[in-house]
Amino acid sequence: MIRFANSEYLYLLWIIPALIALYWFTMQKQNKILEKFAGTKMHDVLFPLRSKLKSSLKFGITLFAILLIIIALANPQVGTKIEDVKQIGIEVYILLDVSKSMAAEDIKPSRLEKAKFEISKLIQKLQGDKIGLIVFAGEAYIQFPLTSDYSAANLFLNAVDFNSVPQQGTAIGPAIDLALKSFRYDGDTKKAIVVITDGEDHEGNIESALDEAKSKEVSIYSIGFGSPAGVPIPEYNDSGAQIGYKKDKEGNIVLTKLDETILKTISEKTNGKYYRGSNTEDELDAIYNDLAKIQQSEYGSKRITDYEDRFYYFLIPALLILIGEFFISSNKSKWLAKFEKLREVKQ
Repeated sequence: MIRFANSEYLYLLWIIPALIALYWFTMQKQNKILEKFAGTKMHDVLFPLRSKLKSSLKFGITLFAILLIIIALANPQVGTKIEDVKQIGIEVYILLDVSKSMAAEDIKPSRLEKAKFEISKLIQKLQGDKIGLIVFAGEAYIQFPLTSDYSAANLFLNAVDFNSVPQQGTAIGPAIDLALKSFRYDGDTKKAIVVITDGEDHEGNIESALDEAKSKEVSIYSIGFGSPAGVPIPEYNDSGAQIGYKKDKEGNIVLTKLDETILKTISEKTNGKYYRGSNTEDELDAIYNDLAKIQQSEYGSKRITDYEDRFYYFLIPALLILIGEFFISSNKSKWLAKFEKLREVKQ
């Protein structure tokens, strides 16, 4: 199998006919000028060393070298082998809380930003696993479905903020339900869910979601970000300057507290683990180590062709031809002079 790695350079082949046309036009114009200056029979007297044949030969050699260089630039490649590569791994859905309470700064720079940083680091460590992201507040939405394209996953992760979900609240149950519905169960691929939240559940029936996860053998790991004692939620204006703290209808400052009880319950009921978030540790790194212990299964395969560059097959001859053309004289040689006289006699 042959292909060109840089096929766009093949458009330069249009230069070849353009140069031929330019050369023909130039030679015609030159001949007309010479005919006006002196008759055709006087050319051999006035220009005894001039060789039309050698001039055309040198042009043809240069043109052929340019053709080889263009092909070399396109980098022809040869496929040496085709092999089936098995894709193995597990499927992981990360459920990220984007409610306003995640703006609290007891975890620096904020609960949400720390969570996004840890998710990004986890994505970089995954190898062969499929990962998906669900954002939730009062409702749950798929930010990106299960994928092994980690670059795209990071791109969509960076776009997450508090406006990703319009309805406020913390609906952990519906988020787990959405993840469970998004998994495909037609294979043996192991599945896991990672919930990152402050645990203040205000929406949905979480018990039914946990029962379904357990029946489908989906382990749920949870990370609790925040302080059990409670901290205020800072508010900022459009310029990024803090203007105060979030208040309730009575004007009292709202405190957001970490609810570890519900997060521990989630993990215990589904054979997962609970981790307490902190400023210094990477909890998702510990979860990655746990996920690495899960038995991985094959979820597909793809064919890979190994290509090898062959540009030097064209570049080296082109350079040698150009060097050789440099040493070819434009003047008549004895054998070409005889050939041209024979051609003139026949004409």
